[in-house]
Amino acid sequence: MFTVVSIWIGIDDTDSTQGGCTTHVALEVISKAYDAGFVLLDFPHLVRLNPNVPWKTRGNGALALYLGCGNASDDIVGVYGNHRFSIAHHVHGSLSTEEVGRIQSLVQSVVEELAWFDDGNTNPGIVLFEKQPPYDIYKNTAHSLVNIEDIITYLKQHAFWFSQYKNSRGLIGATAAVAWKPTHDHTFELITYRERKNWGTPRKVGDASVQHMDKNTKTTFDNYDYENHHNRLVPSSPCPLLYGIRGDEDKELQAAMQMISSEPIAGWLLFQTNQGTDDHLQTCLINQVQPYHSVQVKGRVDTCPRTITGGHVLFSLRDSTGIIDCAAYEPTKQFRNTIRQLLAGDTIVVCGGVREKPLTINIEKIQIINLVEQQIKRENPVCPSCGKHMKSKGTGQGFKCVNCKTISNEPVIEKKKRQLLETWYEVPVCARRHLSKPLKRIKNDDVFSETG
Repeated sequence: MFTVVSIWIGIDDTDSTQGGCTTHVALEVISKAYDAGFVLLDFPHLVRLNPNVPWKTRGNGALALYLGCGNASDDIVGVYGNHRFSIAHHVHGSLSTEEVGRIQSLVQSVVEELAWFDDGNTNPGIVLFEKQPPYDIYKNTAHSLVNIEDIITYLKQHAFWFSQYKNSRGLIGATAAVAWKPTHDHTFELITYRERKNWGTPRKVGDASVQHMDKNTKTTFDNYDYENHHNRLVPSSPCPLLYGIRGDEDKELQAAMQMISSEPIAGWLLFQTNQGTDDHLQTCLINQVQPYHSVQVKGRVDTCPRTITGGHVLFSLRDSTGIIDCAAYEPTKQFRNTIRQLLAGDTIVVCGGVREKPLTINIEKIQIINLVEQQIKRENPVCPSCGKHMKSKGTGQGFKCVNCKTISNEPVIEKKKRQLLETWYEVPVCARRHLSKPLKRIKNDDVFSETG
């Protein structure tokens, strides 16, 4: 009989803008797996993929679970119903063909019960692997648009089993989620879930308690936007989630949950994630920028920022290979005031997703490398003979003393102190993408690299 030590499960694209959530599907899968005698061998993985994909449902997040047989530990990573989920430290035995078949059946039944198949943009995918796929599959899926046919070809050769629905697109994210490894950088998110009777109703999560938690935890991030009065923990969609707390330390997130005042929760689950890591960004030159990618580009401001209809602020960025527009759109709120202060000649790094038409970088954050001097005219030049101010001869024609006929081309100039600093600036919490690394997580060595 064929056996494996453990099995990786990837799930994606079960949600809709109208409801549902793939993390909730994962919670139900774990619960049924525990009922069947299986345990988690690692944190559940919540993996965000290319945020610019035009057909994504909401946050473009996929899930991976690592299951097997083992002994429960004291490392609790979730509570749901009668279960306290922990990561098994000591794996014992192997999974038989029959046991893997049971896992396959229970995953399939949960997805088919909870996925929003009626939504035209929902295309679930399930994959089972004995070993993780190459990390490059994850990288490609976080960076660009991936061909579904390439993924299906890979799955036919390497997957233990997979199931595709509708246009099969969910297989891309499901495979990428299993391929992700938290070796370079990672964070955690503790997600709480609502009681079923409350689904679709306004959430009750106290803003004051979120602010208190934010101010009393060291490694959590993107909790509350004080300038825009936005509680970032609470989703806006009618899904089963109540709130999610993001941070660097899993144990601190469990302590943070105890600080939140909210309606009753049905359960919670702690995910290891790639959120807040900038994994989506690719360092490139302007002539290498492609639509639907996320890029990090260094250049000089070519045209001063301008505000267009809708309150969006645009400027042009130039490097040795070309020129491209960059935009701080209205949802970035006060960040637009930072962009308005840029001057032609400033050297900056722009990070953001690329819009196709017109080709534009949607700014997530910028790093100012060098600021040009800002000079302003203080007054007309003084005649060296009579000591009186000269008169302008007309725009661009210089100055002339009406008494002595002395001519000068230079007004009296003074340097104006720039309000910007040579550092990082980011969009406010209310406009931040899941993958964008917040400045709170950026270290001194996180600077622009010419090689990426």
